[in-house]
Amino acid sequence: MLNHRASRIAGLLLGLALVSASFAASVMLGTTDIAPSTFIQALMHYDPTRVAHIIIVTERLPRAVIAALVGASLAIAGALMQTMTRNPLASPGILGINAGAMFFVVIAVSLLPLHTPAEYVWAALLGAVVAASLVAMLSRGRHGELSSLRVVLAGVAVTAMFVSFSQGLLIVDQQSFESVLYWLAGSVSGRELSVVIPLLPFFGIALLLCMLLVRHANALMLDDDMVKGLGMRAGTIKLLLGLVVILLAGSSVALAGMIGFVGLIVPHMARGLFGVDHRWLLPACALLGASLLLLADVASRFLMPPQDVPVGVMTALIGTPFFIYLARRKRA
Repeated sequence: MLNHRASRIAGLLLGLALVSASFAASVMLGTTDIAPSTFIQALMHYDPTRVAHIIIVTERLPRAVIAALVGASLAIAGALMQTMTRNPLASPGILGINAGAMFFVVIAVSLLPLHTPAEYVWAALLGAVVAASLVAMLSRGRHGELSSLRVVLAGVAVTAMFVSFSQGLLIVDQQSFESVLYWLAGSVSGRELSVVIPLLPFFGIALLLCMLLVRHANALMLDDDMVKGLGMRAGTIKLLLGLVVILLAGSSVALAGMIGFVGLIVPHMARGLFGVDHRWLLPACALLGASLLLLADVASRFLMPPQDVPVGVMTALIGTPFFIYLARRKRA
């Protein structure tokens, strides 16, 4: 574990270097490899007559930006959920938030004239709120207390319910199924940078709240009675952090669909390296989450060439064994 301040700063710098290397690999590697000099030329002196420049600007660069943004957002959301619930198995995907957001996106596609991620975002955020509320209600005991086991069980049930609803609705409406197929699997390809712009205010609000609440998040690691003894309102803090999770997870689903396990894996990696202080944990989650999804996206291009495998499939392959390990360790 990186204990000292200088070591943690060095660790964050290494994480930034890893993100930069992963970003470069995402832009340059694929069915058509791009030389570093060509990448730099495309950024500095774009030539629309060169095929390599067109690939970089229209496909590879937006794909890398969205992968980095979604990976960082899901990792931060997972860390905050694990802190709020005091449950190491918590994440937006496992607790139903991603599935709820996806179901409402499917409703918007099937029943409303919405066709772009910029239009999906409100449906995704509403679905995230509904799913989070259902999990919160189902996981409370007789006296309002939360149980880690009940939270996971409620999340699994809500996820299964929304996934089933989505599948049923899409089977009825085959045309809509074709238009959102890559969203269901989780993908960062085929997007333009213009789809990110309407979502920037949501990511910005989430970032601002994270900065304001980082010390309060540390306090949540204590018992609720001790938090009250420190003059803080645990319920208000959890409500605001829940808003951050909904903004990050809902916006990520609107951009990339169902990408699971990033919010589960990365917080544990970050805690192992940087400790539990959220002043270091959240930046580390952002860097490691961005790197993980970028590298998973690069690997997805070589699994079944020349066809790309959805990056959500890659994260599931990585995350499922890790989830089983955590569940067995938690039971022990």
